[in-house]
Amino acid sequence: MVGPAGWTVLPANPARLAWVASALAAARAVLAAGGEWRCGGTWFPGVDALPNDADGRIGDGTLPEGLPDAPRPLHRAQLSVTRPGYPQPWPGEGEAAFGYRLRRDAAHLDGLLPVGPDRRRHMREPHAWIAGIALTKADPGAAPLVVWEESHRAMRAALASALKGHDPAEWGAVDLTETYQSARRSVFERCARREIPLLPGEMVVMHRHLLHGIAPWQAGAQAAPEGRMIAYFRPCLPTLAGWLAAD
Repeated sequence: MVGPAGWTVLPANPARLAWVASALAAARAVLAAGGEWRCGGTWFPGVDALPNDADGRIGDGTLPEGLPDAPRPLHRAQLSVTRPGYPQPWPGEGEAAFGYRLRRDAAHLDGLLPVGPDRRRHMREPHAWIAGIALTKADPGAAPLVVWEESHRAMRAALASALKGHDPAEWGAVDLTETYQSARRSVFERCARREIPLLPGEMVVMHRHLLHGIAPWQAGAQAAPEGRMIAYFRPCLPTLAGWLAAD
């Protein structure tokens, strides 16, 4: 489904655009109700923010075909919004983390969560895949999604080595911080960085092990009044054991 590079983009079509219309109305209501903005008011993370049902429907918008098979029920979609000036420093982010956001697009692997005061990385959310549907129009330089092509292979290999010999039921307790950081450094050296500036109704589907992030907003880049808005689905597998499969 995602191809050898670990990602693919499906074009806009009438069904996806109909879903976008319903999702955009809901997204505007979410923003109007307030919520946490990070990065100096330039990024709304919006986890579980959209009011879709278990099949992805929002109002009259039925989630169109094109997504891989997924466990049901689907979670409420993330509403990720970036605005001009992204990123800016904010109190919850240290200097090193902000520099990483600027230089490396805050590149990360979903599901490896920072745990405890030292923010050690542990596998806690075994996503099946990641899909993002663009809701608004934005210039290519307006903080697009960034991926490192073929990084899913390198990340999977490194993490599989670190988890070898551990019972899958206990993977969530294994500290993967050093392995994860080392694998990222290797990816930055070996894999091509690609920006994916989605337009409304276009849908990106990514492998769960693909390293990805958000590029800084370039000077002069324009977008819809709300900014760049993308709805993300990341359904989880029923157990951790299937997360390292090479599909």
